Amino acid sequence: MPSPKKATSSSGVSNPWYPEGGPGRALKARLKRGDVLVGGMIEGMARPQIVKIFQHAGFDFVYLEYEHTYFSPADFADTVQSARDNGLPVIAKTPQLERQEVAKLLEAGVVGIQLPRTETRAQVEELRDYIKFPPKGTRAVAPGWGNSDFQDVHDWKTWIKEQDQETLLVVHLETRKAYDNAEEILSTPGIDMVYCGPGDTSIEMGHPGDYLHPDVEGPMKRALEICKKRGIPWGTTAANAKSAAQWVSNGALFFEADSEMGFMRTGARQLMDEYRKFIGTRTRP
Repeated sequence: MPSPKKATSSSGVSNPWYPEGGPGRALKARLKRGDVLVGGMIEGMARPQIVKIFQHAGFDFVYLEYEHTYFSPADFADTVQSARDNGLPVIAKTPQLERQEVAKLLEAGVVGIQLPRTETRAQVEELRDYIKFPPKGTRAVAPGWGNSDFQDVHDWKTWIKEQDQETLLVVHLETRKAYDNAEEILSTPGIDMVYCGPGDTSIEMGHPGDYLHPDVEGPMKRALEICKKRGIPWGTTAANAKSAAQWVSNGALFFEADSEMGFMRTGARQLMDEYRKFIGTRTRP
């Protein structure tokens, strides 16, 4: 990852990592260029140390799994700010479609709000309403928080305009109803990214855990084709790197990849397998 270059702004955000003006605009710019992005997931330990490890590994963004996981508010906010300060935009699931929940994520500095189990156009419109300022939506103003890297904001008019450019609305398809309604859902104005969750999709389609089953990949591919026609970046969590390459050849632009918990499980197993290969299960003489 290149060293940050100095960037300035008169509206409270001058983070040197993002020459476009902020992490959300940087993420949008990369997707528009056609860059294929890989996000590191945090699902158990929201800590700045994890962010630094992800940055050194070369991830493009951080994905916070905030639907199934408990994070303390302070740890969550510190992790988001660390990510912003290390060139990693943050996408996070909102635990529910509710104004306060969405507002807290935005004010912490999250730029992409991902709505799990998106099933209707009305849900997308409601989320859009929460993440955009008037007249596009009804987001309440809270400058000077993580959303502006804790800098003073004097030019509210410019800041509000920039914040609307910063936020990304991320649709999350994973149910039969969602795929049945995909055409209508994805025709909603204002969608920035579409994620298809293979885990719950595999359950819904009767093949739990089989990400590669045709009944699982089929509806995901149909959603991908709709996104391509509408120019919306599409992504998923691939079964493996080979599968990711296949998705990219079909038009995928981003992946929400493995988590710090997954890396620890894999690393722990590999280490013990290697040790047992050479030392067996012998006890001390």
